[in-house]
Amino acid sequence: MFDPSRDQARQFFLDAWQKHRDGSVLTPMESLFVGIAELHPEYHPFLEDPDAIDRDFSPDDGQINPFLHLSLHLAVEEQLSIDQPPGLKAAFAQLQLRLGNRHDALHEVLECLGETIWRAQRDRQPPDGAAYVQAVRKRAGLA
Repeated sequence: MFDPSRDQARQFFLDAWQKHRDGSVLTPMESLFVGIAELHPEYHPFLEDPDAIDRDFSPDDGQINPFLHLSLHLAVEEQLSIDQPPGLKAAFAQLQLRLGNRHDALHEVLECLGETIWRAQRDRQPPDGAAYVQAVRKRAGLA
């Protein structure tokens, strides 16, 4: 999934979750996703609802988009696995030590990633990987 549409990404999540529930064999990416989804039981109803693929989640209505949240989790896990941008893995390790909980640390990184993406879109520039890592380092108490 290098550049999936919104619906393709959501369908991947729905299909992976259904395969998990059926006890089917999962691909490595599906397994990674299922591990993330298991940390978020509040999103299971969306993953079990085929109509959720078309649902809009408006921040104006105070709604968190579960698909966006899970997508950011997946992106961060992939980034950590290859230390991209460079230094992210070490900054995350320090953040996890400070917070004492991997999932809480992941949520802090998700906020940094979301901010980085927002700035890139606002400024019509590529995401600033160095600023992203610096934001994680700051949350870890390193900057």
